[in-house]
Amino acid sequence: MAAPVADRPGNGGQIVYATQPVSPSTDVRLSVLFEERIPYFSERVAHAMDELLPQAGEQPERLHKAMRYAVFNGGKRIRPLLVYATGECLGVDVSRLDTLAAAIEFIHTFSLVHDDLPAMDDDDLRRGLPTVHKRFDEATAILAADALQPLAFAVISGMGEVATHTRANLVKLIADACGSMGMTGGQAIDLAAEGKELRGAELECMYALKTGALIRASILSVCLLADGTSPEYFDALDEFSRDIGIAFQIKDDILDVEGLTEVIGKTAGSDERLRKATYPALFGIDASHKRCAELLADGLNHLAPLGKDADPLRWLADYMVSRGS
Repeated sequence: MAAPVADRPGNGGQIVYATQPVSPSTDVRLSVLFEERIPYFSERVAHAMDELLPQAGEQPERLHKAMRYAVFNGGKRIRPLLVYATGECLGVDVSRLDTLAAAIEFIHTFSLVHDDLPAMDDDDLRRGLPTVHKRFDEATAILAADALQPLAFAVISGMGEVATHTRANLVKLIADACGSMGMTGGQAIDLAAEGKELRGAELECMYALKTGALIRASILSVCLLADGTSPEYFDALDEFSRDIGIAFQIKDDILDVEGLTEVIGKTAGSDERLRKATYPALFGIDASHKRCAELLADGLNHLAPLGKDADPLRWLADYMVSRGS
């Protein structure tokens, strides 16, 4: 079977398989709209991840099979797409982005494997397939996630074509995004908030850490790779990423209420079952849709200084809050 690549937006959330993987050298004209090149970018990052991951036959085989299963079981690849979209915005050659996109997806996948564990959200499905601890076992799932996280930093530090100080800055940015003051801290707050009521500002702070931090790093990491990103552009992309990260999580909350398990690829209604502090639970579904739209509008407004160069990010942001899975 060919390596699975990301869900194509507008394809009903189905996993798409690349029967003929696109080589990183394949020419795709920049005049083609970004959304029409989603399969191309998805195949690029799939190719990079396949090259960077240990092969399934390498010892310890079960661990490596679990790592590859976690990475190659579909997904929309939103964070790699943010890397590529930001690269187009700032004029970074796509060949310089593949390793970074793969590393960030490794971090995201590590977080999902842990998130699904019985001690966390105790989910049986992820992207319509058994979660890693169900497909293998709980110990193997923990170890697979544990191995994906350092692999991400190893491949970033090994980007020999990138200046040493830039690599160090990339490692720090992404480490901060997934540490106790970022994604992991947000998850801890999320667990502690189960069954409790939070104010809107508290909830959005949790979302900014739990989900938004890695989305922000996906965008700002490209600013570090770009040659001479102006402070104005950096600040605009920073503000954009903060708004879109929170909106993306609120949309996830909405889908948990309104979506169907077979469409969203995970067990619908799990937030209510776990008594999670979510936007719909605390403020209602109508207020959740409204807040999502407000954050999208604010985020898009922040992109004004970048003009039409930011159109790929505009399209992707709209998709992130209008998706059906």
